[in-house]
Amino acid sequence: MRATLIGVVALSAMLGACADDNVGPNLRTGEAAYETIPAPVGEPRVQDYRIGALDTLDIVVFQEADISTRGVVVDAAGVISMPLIGRIQAAGNTSTQLADLLAAKLAERFYVNPQVTVTVASSVAQRVTVQGDVKEPGIYPISGPTTLLDTIALAKGESEDASLREVIVIRYIDGKRMGAVFDLKRIRRGDDADPAIAARDTIIVGHSTGKSAWHDILRAAPLLAGFGVFAQF
Repeated sequence: MRATLIGVVALSAMLGACADDNVGPNLRTGEAAYETIPAPVGEPRVQDYRIGALDTLDIVVFQEADISTRGVVVDAAGVISMPLIGRIQAAGNTSTQLADLLAAKLAERFYVNPQVTVTVASSVAQRVTVQGDVKEPGIYPISGPTTLLDTIALAKGESEDASLREVIVIRYIDGKRMGAVFDLKRIRRGDDADPAIAARDTIIVGHSTGKSAWHDILRAAPLLAGFGVFAQF
């Protein structure tokens, strides 16, 4: 427990370190939280994902096995190399946009109506960090539209000492670190919307001191019962 409390104190200090950021004492709650971290609107569009550096791509040219390439890694500059085409900027484009660019380059090489498909096989950019009182904190890959509840599930759910009313989402928006607090209990009941989680977000589940103390009592129950002081609730 001591390690957990130290982690919470360190986290509070970290969140309050930058006064210019919308974190620490400036964390938004309630309706204001959704102004920073909004809920999904309409049907999420998976195809809008933008390729990033170090992503791995599968590029297939229909009926052209010789120039189809799988496992193409986008370099740190956001560039890939293709047979007959050479180097081309991939990062910042969607899969469809990159496919159109490659098709246009192949058409310049006398290919007639080339049909190109680009698939993101793995993505370094599409990851989120889950910290705090969850069962398995860590960095998790996400694929497609993801919500706060989805992300907590990736970390195998909250721990028994979690404070579900204090779940923080931190996101960089226009180079500025922004944060908001959500109530997971209200979200699960359907009272509040389930906010959309974006790549590179950090989710921190709070720690309930009251729950922790009660669970310590329960764990000590056999010993306390031996002294006749354990009460049943």
